Amino acid sequence: MNTTSALNTVGARPLQFPIPANVYAETVVSVKHYTDRLFSFRITRPQSLRFRSGEFVMIGLPNAEKPVFRAYSVASPAWDDELEFFSIKVPDGPLTSELQKIQVGDTVIMRQKSTGTLVVDALTPAKRLFMISTGTGIAPFASLLRDPDTYEKFEQVVLTHTCRDNAELTYGQELVAGLESDPLIGEMTGGRVTLYNSTTREESARMGRITALIGSGKFYTDLGIDKLNPETDRIMICGSMHMLKDVKELAESLGFEEGSLHHPASFVVERAFVG
Repeated sequence: MNTTSALNTVGARPLQFPIPANVYAETVVSVKHYTDRLFSFRITRPQSLRFRSGEFVMIGLPNAEKPVFRAYSVASPAWDDELEFFSIKVPDGPLTSELQKIQVGDTVIMRQKSTGTLVVDALTPAKRLFMISTGTGIAPFASLLRDPDTYEKFEQVVLTHTCRDNAELTYGQELVAGLESDPLIGEMTGGRVTLYNSTTREESARMGRITALIGSGKFYTDLGIDKLNPETDRIMICGSMHMLKDVKELAESLGFEEGSLHHPASFVVERAFVG
């Protein structure tokens, strides 16, 4: 694991191209590499930016006259004075091939509008909230888990995180481990958040895709909970397209209805997702 955290712009690389009009140009504050496939980074936050926890923004690099922008969920909560992102590394990706090389002091550009479906206002109130994620799809849930609104609307939160290898689960493990010591929401989270990890390639204590674990009943047995029920539960889904499709079908088969800000209901899916 490789971390750089002190903001020192002395070694920052000069801009190759001018900043496009109508975008924010923000400074990288810290970078943390978890594996050869995953890293997180934090940037300064524009004073005028307003977003709901769980939303995404379009980010890019000032490395071309027409820079590439991609959708990235903001992993920090709406109250944070910095913006955090959790990213996959794609060797030949039009953005991530370069984004993975960023250093403290570098510039990241961002379009000015935030949007997304993974917001608590798109769900009707209920007892339990299930956040189903794979890979970097955990990012919007990192935002929501650190937002007081989540705990005002739901009594219990279950976060599932499935990755290929054990090391890829580290981000979520550190996230949940730090909740109770968080100065803003620590008192609200005690005993209310459960993390359910699994791997699909490397051997681990729990193997399998989340849909298989739910379908077999192992998910419920492991957690000692009642089965998913639209009367008491709400579901948020973010991750690989295959997982989105499978969990959406599972939710609908159990009587859950997809919601939106205009029509809150019992589950939501984020389809604009990198990684």
